[in-house]
Amino acid sequence: MSKRDPKEDSHSFEQRLYILQYLILAIFVALGIRFYILQVAHHQIYRQQAENNRIRETPILAPRGAIYDREGRFLVDNRAATNIVVYPEWISNKDDTIRFLVNWLGVERSTLVADLNDPKRPKSQPILVKQNASEADSSLIAAHEYEHPEVKTEPQPQRLYTYGSLAAHVLGYIGEISPKELEDPKYAEAGYKPGDIIGKGGIEKSYDKILRGKDGKKRVVVDSRGRPIRDLDEIPPIKGQDIVLTIDLDMQKAAEDQFDNAHQTGVAVAEDPQNGEILAMVSKPSFDPNVFAANVISAEHRDEVIDVITDPDHPLLNKAIQGKYPTGSTWKLMMATAGMEEGAITPKNSKLACGGGIQVGNRFVHCMGNHGSPDVHAAIVHSCDGYFYRLGLKLGVDKIHEWVSKFGMGDKTGIDLPGESRGTIPDREWKKKVNPKDPVWKDFDTVIASVGQGSVAVTPVELLRAEAGIMMDGQFHTPHLLKEARATQLSQALYYTADQASEIMLAKTTYEAVSYGAWGVVNEGGTAGSVGFPRDLNVGGKTGTAQVIAREKVHGSETKDHAWFISFAPLHTEQKPQLAVVVLTEHGGFGAAASAPKSKIINAVYFSKKLGHPILPELIAKNEQPVSRPAPAPAPVALAKPAPRSKAKKAAVSPITFR
Repeated sequence: MSKRDPKEDSHSFEQRLYILQYLILAIFVALGIRFYILQVAHHQIYRQQAENNRIRETPILAPRGAIYDREGRFLVDNRAATNIVVYPEWISNKDDTIRFLVNWLGVERSTLVADLNDPKRPKSQPILVKQNASEADSSLIAAHEYEHPEVKTEPQPQRLYTYGSLAAHVLGYIGEISPKELEDPKYAEAGYKPGDIIGKGGIEKSYDKILRGKDGKKRVVVDSRGRPIRDLDEIPPIKGQDIVLTIDLDMQKAAEDQFDNAHQTGVAVAEDPQNGEILAMVSKPSFDPNVFAANVISAEHRDEVIDVITDPDHPLLNKAIQGKYPTGSTWKLMMATAGMEEGAITPKNSKLACGGGIQVGNRFVHCMGNHGSPDVHAAIVHSCDGYFYRLGLKLGVDKIHEWVSKFGMGDKTGIDLPGESRGTIPDREWKKKVNPKDPVWKDFDTVIASVGQGSVAVTPVELLRAEAGIMMDGQFHTPHLLKEARATQLSQALYYTADQASEIMLAKTTYEAVSYGAWGVVNEGGTAGSVGFPRDLNVGGKTGTAQVIAREKVHGSETKDHAWFISFAPLHTEQKPQLAVVVLTEHGGFGAAASAPKSKIINAVYFSKKLGHPILPELIAKNEQPVSRPAPAPAPVALAKPAPRSKAKKAAVSPITFR
């Protein structure tokens, strides 16, 4: 047996060693390449998968608080709905996600792309892409859960306005917060974020923070595809505070029916003048807030929203607080009050000529009749323009402006609704601003303004607060709609306490004369004498006809005068008024014909409930008087020696006697 050459063995060992070294090097190179692929080339992919394999928090939206009328009846509530949402941070391929949502679920592409690319929207916040998902939609999402785990169906509360358009301007509506609103400090500081649903009008907007509640959250473990593996825990949402309004549903329905049945537009506001509580508020035309709540995501419902927003009749405008109109002869109650307080007319001598009108320069301004030389009582009862033309000239524009400003004209009332407008009242500076070609205030301007025309343009709620305050002997309350916000586990109950009541010390003779005049308008054959208010209710008021354009240019119903009626009940009794109502019928013609009958029904509903006579509205609607013992007419006010009256702040209305 031959011996192996040591040199050959050494050479073979070296070869094996080299091979081993190269093998080890190859392994390290392969590992390096793999590490490069994992950590550099495919870094984002594997990082996203790693991050997705963790605990997820998904928000649970808090239901908004319900809204009730003063008797606890639902006006606004929530109902269960299934919505489709997409979680941006779970998206692996944005184009695929967009294609799926647009092609399979009918989501609007432009809105979806804008939401996904919004840099201000947190990645963790889901995007609502479709409300009220059908069973077919839900089945489709479930079938594609593996390919699109970022798209989910979730139960979420949806706002429900129980009576549709009823009280829509009071209640308001909701919608997604806009980029412009997010720039508003009041929203930014309160923690609002893109995608939040907020109140956009009415009570929904005024008390949004109270109604919103606090969102909950759910924590789940998900895999790399975003699919839930197991639930960890859940923090339930806390519902927003329920709100009780001052609105009376029965009165609201009755008031709206008066316009709907007659196919007319306009305003009606009913108020408790003793505390400013709004019992009914109507603005016609109206809208259905459910259009906004149901779905503002899909193109189908967005068209419905656009139709409301672009309607030339402006149904979103709350005419009660935003519409500005000349007041017509309703203004005369303030003029009479100012005249007596300034001494332009006195209790002993309040007569002024009517003359069928007045000559001012080269123009003759007509009265609707020829009333001789009435005193202030007859001038109010029969709405004598000639009387108030002359009273206006005696006062002068500066005193008129001073007094109506005291009554709140030309200023906001402070009602707890957004978007209130200020009225315009007679003023020299106003004429300079709007009529630079004829800037000097003239007697003609004073004459026209003294009967609520010309430069006079106020909101119905302004007028109601002012003249209800006069009938309350100078007590002016802030109109409001909030009565109570009920407590939750996070928030205490709240009550309306912002009434900034003001008081003007009126002479007793002034109050007696003006309130007695308003009583006579209804009960002494005045301009509203034919309307048929039950005498037992002691309703007083004032009609008004507000000219839309010059009479010689009137053609068609759309240019007919606006018709006013403002009422107070009871008047000229031992009690202060418990109900004040203003009604404006646009292009209605005369106040007694178009607006006073609406006020009559509103009064009927109020007093039938208060006095326990449900048959009263039906009788009044037929212009029939309830069977009762005759009620003696109040004794005429002795202007020189006024009859004493009680100083009681509150008392019940004398009951109507039925047999």
